[in-house]
Amino acid sequence: MKKTLLISAALSCAAAALGCTNFIVGKNASADGSVICSYSADSYGMFQGLVHYPAARHPRGEMLPIYDWDTNKYHGEIEQAEQTYNVIGNINEWQLTIGETTFGGREEMVDTTGIIDYGSLIYIALQRARNAREAIDIMTTLVERYGYNSEGETFTICDPNEAWIMEMMGCGSDRTVSRERTVWVALRIPDDMICGHANQSRITTFNMRDRENVRYSSNVVKYARAMGWFSGRDQDFSYNAAYAAPDFSGRRICDARVWSFFNRYAEGMDRYIPWAEGLQQDAEPLPLWVKPSRLLSVADVETAMRDHFEDTPFAISGDSLMEGDMGGGIWEMPYRPTPLYFEVDGQRYFNERPVSTQQAGFVYVSQMRSWMPREVGGCFWFANDDGNMVPFTPVYCCATESPRPYNTPGADDLTFSLDNAFWVQNWVSNMVYPRYSMLFPELKQVRDSLDNSYFTAQKDVEDHALTLEGEARVEYLTAYTAEKADQMLERWKRLATHIIVKYNDMTVKPEDGNGNFLRTPDGLGQTVRRPGYSYRYARQLIRLTGNRYRIP
Repeated sequence: MKKTLLISAALSCAAAALGCTNFIVGKNASADGSVICSYSADSYGMFQGLVHYPAARHPRGEMLPIYDWDTNKYHGEIEQAEQTYNVIGNINEWQLTIGETTFGGREEMVDTTGIIDYGSLIYIALQRARNAREAIDIMTTLVERYGYNSEGETFTICDPNEAWIMEMMGCGSDRTVSRERTVWVALRIPDDMICGHANQSRITTFNMRDRENVRYSSNVVKYARAMGWFSGRDQDFSYNAAYAAPDFSGRRICDARVWSFFNRYAEGMDRYIPWAEGLQQDAEPLPLWVKPSRLLSVADVETAMRDHFEDTPFAISGDSLMEGDMGGGIWEMPYRPTPLYFEVDGQRYFNERPVSTQQAGFVYVSQMRSWMPREVGGCFWFANDDGNMVPFTPVYCCATESPRPYNTPGADDLTFSLDNAFWVQNWVSNMVYPRYSMLFPELKQVRDSLDNSYFTAQKDVEDHALTLEGEARVEYLTAYTAEKADQMLERWKRLATHIIVKYNDMTVKPEDGNGNFLRTPDGLGQTVRRPGYSYRYARQLIRLTGNRYRIP
């Protein structure tokens, strides 16, 4: 996800750091045999709910107009497929799920004559493919025929049996340099491994002889040789070294998010701290995938999508405040203002960039299960804001309608609506951010209560769905998807009004155990509590101000 054209390879990840994060769990690395993948679509100003493309038949010769996913600019048209499948969000009726992160790479590789951008490519493939391998074939065939006009992109491509990571770049606009229009590599992630990418190209060397688990364009090495970016043996070719080498930003701002995911669920990740720090030139590179120390659930991946480097050397709240980090403010917010980079007295500095970020437009965790009928097996857990600040509601892949809170008439990036999940959830989040340690526990309690209720109900809901057939099953799961979105929105509205009353003017109104505000015998609200500074912050304030505020 990005919004602006990157201006150089050196700055590629820096600019794309406003972008996205994907985590991937193979079926033998998950607790129930699911393939699981996640995506946080991060871009300031982004407004998007839960997209829906209904299944359809199209007459031969029909053309499909292509509008850029980021800018809505018209690029041209391509031939429409005769049959397209139902798509809800980033999952289709076959449980195929596709996500992405933008890594940029060499700017001269962008094909300005191409018709298909990365976002359009995702949703076209979801409408046309039944599994990951088909999606790879369709995506690479389309861009070779019509041209790929985006920058370097890493795609997550998963179905109920396999998880793949694919990286793609254009070959520039000059066809005299290369008749082929893209260079790409796709690798199947081992079933017992977890993987991730976050705006930095992750594929290095790959086994060109393993045709079962490795796919690549015929020109992937040849093009790098022609451009003077590689001169070694084919077997030594590294995709990212040639096309998007990791610099400081690629490691500290991007790969550090992947490291945090690995560190949470795998052993021995301390050895890769120097790589994630981005300072040591000869640091051991972060592996593309690792084996988790235990099997992961959907809830575990949701937790990873809420990460702020807690309990790591990159932590930006809590104990880090003792070390002088006041960036989180009085109430220790684990977020930082943008821009990502800032300057003081001619010296450039940066903010840590965690997985969970305020600019998230939507976040999902997709669960794909091969042993179930596909209408039931694909559960797409969706949130329409920063994943840390909202619950993930269940959306079944067969759903034939997008719930109204996620697809609200009249709501857009400049139009607030109380009927729209994005705006109501952002309303709450933006009250909580600046008073995080004071207000977040209240939000977390409601968030976790809703999440747990969805997980608790899942088996009964799916058991009932399995007793139904055909349209009845689809209608039931579509209605359940809408019901949970509606209930979440109503609960979030109550949370919003409760927070503004309870924490008005930086005080706390007392409550009973049921969330009711306490009154005096005369009917007035009881005396408010004034929490003031935390001890950590008060100490840091005095360190900075000396005796200025000392009472004689």
